[in-house]
Amino acid sequence: MHIADTLSTLNALSPLDGRYGSRTAPLRGLLSEAAFMWHRVEVEVAWLIGLSDAGLPELPAFSAQAREVLKSLVQNFSEDDAARIKAIERTTNHDVKAVEYWLKEKVADHAELSAAAEFIHFSCTSEDINNTSHALMLTRAREQVILPQLQEVCDAIKAQARLHAEQPLLSRTHGQPASPSTMGKEFANVAARLQNAISAIAAVQPLAKLNGATGNYNAHFSAYPEIDWPAFSKKVLNGLGLTQNVYTIQIEPHDWMAALFDAIARANTILLDFNRDVWGYISLGYFKQRLKEGEIGSSTMPHKVNPIDFENSEGNLGLANAMLRHLSEKLPISRWQRDLTDSTVLRNLGVALGYSVVAYDACLRGIGKLELNAAAVDADIDACWEILAEPVQTVMRRYGLPQPYEQLKALTRGRGITEEALREFIGGLELPADAKNYLLELTPRSYLGVAVQLAQAI
Repeated sequence: MHIADTLSTLNALSPLDGRYGSRTAPLRGLLSEAAFMWHRVEVEVAWLIGLSDAGLPELPAFSAQAREVLKSLVQNFSEDDAARIKAIERTTNHDVKAVEYWLKEKVADHAELSAAAEFIHFSCTSEDINNTSHALMLTRAREQVILPQLQEVCDAIKAQARLHAEQPLLSRTHGQPASPSTMGKEFANVAARLQNAISAIAAVQPLAKLNGATGNYNAHFSAYPEIDWPAFSKKVLNGLGLTQNVYTIQIEPHDWMAALFDAIARANTILLDFNRDVWGYISLGYFKQRLKEGEIGSSTMPHKVNPIDFENSEGNLGLANAMLRHLSEKLPISRWQRDLTDSTVLRNLGVALGYSVVAYDACLRGIGKLELNAAAVDADIDACWEILAEPVQTVMRRYGLPQPYEQLKALTRGRGITEEALREFIGGLELPADAKNYLLELTPRSYLGVAVQLAQAI
């Protein structure tokens, strides 16, 4: 078979750029190789402009026109620019040096900037530029893609919680009938967990460093000992919207990244749990799925409407979490003042978040197809009067009747019980009239505690 050399969605090695390419497109401008180059250019320009404002005798403050030229290199960065950097890298065999040389090319015809060309990348180690770029990339991916998409899923789950707030549901603990809830309350449980997880993702504080080869500003002070370089570095980072990590080796230790990846993985785990539960409810017939014109459930069984969206979401969440957990475990570890193992791993940020985005999209599509089959839900709970053994024995306890738990256990455990049999048992109890009437009027559908209110309040 002949496969074309030009990359397409059909011959892409990863499904993130192939089958799921349209779903991961929002991340491409933030976490791709070209996006990494663009962020490096942004950091180099911010550093250079900062240097020009530092009062260095050899570097006068840039004119407004020169600043605009530099800023335009960031604002107008294109895939052609990325290709040129890549071409330079084929000679340098060093990706950050290629960015530096590209910047020098771009300012070569501008007298003011050309004179300042050797201050591009001044005193920086490659990791100064890279770690700051990664912080920007992850922050923007979080704010522009991950959090909005997760919130959209969470809002869809909240909507289901409110929609089905009053629908009684036979709960199952250990797979066996248990005290009832409502369908909406079960969705609300997930929404509350996921909202907390979203807050944890948003709360992670990105850190970065611009402090030289081993984190001590050695080169900086060798050239300009009179400058407060830690303060200068902090100002540049703050201007980029980042917080300075004061104590580092050659690399920023990546602890904050680990916290971010762990937080995203926790949200993903909650959604994975949700996918499996909804899959189960579909299997029980509690939910039908809206049909899509032309869609086929099985190549041989025409009747099937499979819960493929929830299955797709579950599978991709597993892949995402495998990557996220490796990143969080590996990145904070570096031999002595640094090794290069973090560099190749960090090139997979888009992969980890890409699988997450595919999963969120699939989950959202699955939720959008759900139609409650109230008749099936009601039939199950109406046939399970034994779940009222709990309130009966609890009221018996209140009024001091002998061995309430043991009596209900003998009556109900391991066998079904009819409405008539339970009412007959209640009728024979020596209880106050109001307590007995409460139990006689109780049904599996009405024994809901505050489930309805909780679901409506989410």
